[in-house]
Amino acid sequence: MGHLDHATFGWLTPALSYLMACMGAALGLRCTVRALGATGRSRRNWLLTAASAIGTGIWTMHFVAMLGFGVHGTDIRYDVPLTILSLLVAMLVVSAGVFAVGYGRERGRSLLIGGLTTGLGVASMHYLGMAAVRLHGDVTYDPVMVAVSVLIAVVAATAALWAALNIKSPLAVTVASLVMGVAVSSMHYTAMFAVDVRVTPSGEVLPGATAMQFIFPLAVGLGSYLFLTSAFVALSPTAGEREATAAAQRPVELAR
Repeated sequence: MGHLDHATFGWLTPALSYLMACMGAALGLRCTVRALGATGRSRRNWLLTAASAIGTGIWTMHFVAMLGFGVHGTDIRYDVPLTILSLLVAMLVVSAGVFAVGYGRERGRSLLIGGLTTGLGVASMHYLGMAAVRLHGDVTYDPVMVAVSVLIAVVAATAALWAALNIKSPLAVTVASLVMGVAVSSMHYTAMFAVDVRVTPSGEVLPGATAMQFIFPLAVGLGSYLFLTSAFVALSPTAGEREATAAAQRPVELAR
């Protein structure tokens, strides 16, 4: 049996991955709130930004946490195409969930469909990411823990979308994103505890890239994207602010 280590760098990777999940959730919720106050192309663009933020946050959380994943007795490599595919899956399914909520006629039904879609998407992203792991040995999963992790993903996604629909104040968005971060992180670590590795030592070179060669630069890039998008969203005026500005300008124009 291979002894698994989920935090080879101590608390650094769990803490950093939690921060990424919170950041993605906060930005996603903020954009969804903005989308629901907008119409037409503007609504679509806000929803796309929300989906890309949540998808990026979840994926970055997973792989930053994976930087701390080690198995005694074997090196670990990552299959590059599969890892990229897991990122695309995260983006696509979160988009489907967010759009179901953004354009749904019936709140309750669209929330259930959106939550189920997004939750299953998050889970499939995780297990695709795990399928990209290459090591000397066999990886098996505890089916009960896998089922629990999928359930956590669906509940977390539904709760996040509910929050996006019902929460408006910045403080509430902050609290909701912290809770969402806990949910995404607990889904990840539940799924990781479902993993069992039977190591067969071998001198063969593993295919794929190391975490530092490939995942670390990608995570830094996506983290930067989240940070810059957050800054842009924070600085762009809300619909209410735009109306207030327009109203303030009207008397000036009338005076002329």
